[in-house]
Amino acid sequence: MAKQPRYIFITGGVVSSLGKGLASAALGALLQARGYNVRLRKLDPYLNVDPGTMSPYQHGEVYVTDDGAETDLDLGHYERFTGVSATQGDNITTGRIYSDIIAKERRGDYLGATVQVIPHVTNEIKDFVLSDAGDVDFVLCEVGGTVGDIEGLPFFEALRQLGQELPRGQCCFLHVTLLPYIAVAGEMKTKPTQHSVKELRSIGIQPDILLCRSEREIPKTERQKIARFCNVRESAVIQGLDARSIYAVPLAYHEEGLDREVLNHFGILTPPDADLSKWQEIDNTQSNPDGEVRIAVVGKYTVLPDAYKSITEALVHGGIANEVKVKILWIEAEDFETMEPEAVLRGAHGILVPGGFGERGTEGKIKAVQYAREKKIPYFGICLGMQMAVIEAARNLANMNSASSSEFGDEGENVVGLMTEWTRGNERFERTANTDLGGTMRLGAYPAVLAEGSLVAEAYGTNEISERHRHRYEVNIEYRQSLEDVGLRFSGVSPDGILPEIVEIPGHPWFVGVQFHPELKSRPFDPHPLFSGFIGAAVEQSRLV
Repeated sequence: MAKQPRYIFITGGVVSSLGKGLASAALGALLQARGYNVRLRKLDPYLNVDPGTMSPYQHGEVYVTDDGAETDLDLGHYERFTGVSATQGDNITTGRIYSDIIAKERRGDYLGATVQVIPHVTNEIKDFVLSDAGDVDFVLCEVGGTVGDIEGLPFFEALRQLGQELPRGQCCFLHVTLLPYIAVAGEMKTKPTQHSVKELRSIGIQPDILLCRSEREIPKTERQKIARFCNVRESAVIQGLDARSIYAVPLAYHEEGLDREVLNHFGILTPPDADLSKWQEIDNTQSNPDGEVRIAVVGKYTVLPDAYKSITEALVHGGIANEVKVKILWIEAEDFETMEPEAVLRGAHGILVPGGFGERGTEGKIKAVQYAREKKIPYFGICLGMQMAVIEAARNLANMNSASSSEFGDEGENVVGLMTEWTRGNERFERTANTDLGGTMRLGAYPAVLAEGSLVAEAYGTNEISERHRHRYEVNIEYRQSLEDVGLRFSGVSPDGILPEIVEIPGHPWFVGVQFHPELKSRPFDPHPLFSGFIGAAVEQSRLV
């Protein structure tokens, strides 16, 4: 018989962007450090079925799991901090819940009942929270948005019901609040936290622990005041100060006693000691780097760094592997089209072109590729960044002056085109230009075979890999010979040899383009080999400048 996991529900109040996702990930890491198994999930109240069709400006990056789920970026935090791979069953939205309920109603599954928010919507949410937890000790569920949001009410109601239905002592409510400091008054204000807790209690949930985000130390008198007015123990008022790095957060929260207070709530008064040695090592490496490298990221969503969250963190991981600090130079690809490359990229030790959709900014990306190739600067192209590298080589090396992608229109010679069919295991997928946009890309983990003696085979230490994909367009394999004749090597392809996965330029210090998203599998304690190699090449470049 499977053991009954304990549930920790993480909610937020006052404003968004307080760091609930990071707090959830850090708490999961702390529980792991004490020897417990964890699972993390995200409940998103928006009406989209998933974030796959959202603009990066709206919701940041779309994180993709091995099994092909397009999820909230917080699942990236969960995976990076705990190393536990997320699945389709770890992120749900209001849109997906209503879609499932409507499908059931159309089939007649409700036997003529009037379908309502309570019990049908709340039951779906509860079923999701409790389903397929596996053999874990703790399930951490984060609720997106803030308490009081109208779209979040069914989720809070479902969690309230679970608080009553789960065995006594099996759930904990952790509420993340804002504790602002008003400089003009010279005071820290507790009212936002009080009102947030009041709102939560008005819908039937009494928080057990408060994580108070603050820029300054919380005086003991203020802790006592919060505990008194919010009906929690003083020890349950945990301060969450801004950290020098997100990877210092587990150490900081452990120092404040967050994991101890959670375990005490569950009656675990003498828990196993926490082994935080790997987090201390990471923190020490970041605090005492041997140098700094500058990486130019030429993208189209650079005004919102969260659009490239996993890339940002994977670059940091590459820095950790090489014991250097990585400074990112954000360059808007569209603006770069009218800039002089030398003036903008002269100080960069490496150039990365990330993924994206649509034609806007692509000429700027191609311009960055050409500069990196000609100036022998380490280059890393991801997804669209690989396609831009292929188009640049086709135009400037293979004399295909009109080389382009069918994503940008029908004009020109499309060396990159829409994928119309592919296989995954025994399943065959077919797509057309008129297919719905949501959930119709090549999504999730697919294998690839690497060429013997290639740069990427050396980096991976193997000739067979599996990486996560998210794309509709693919380099046309029919152009392989023409491009290899001018120096662009196809060093990774799908097992059937049809889909190009990796290109590189032999003789260049480090020039790699990949169709997949390696950043999604990078971890601070297990940096992705391509990011480690890229930053290593940037370190060598910095010594030449």
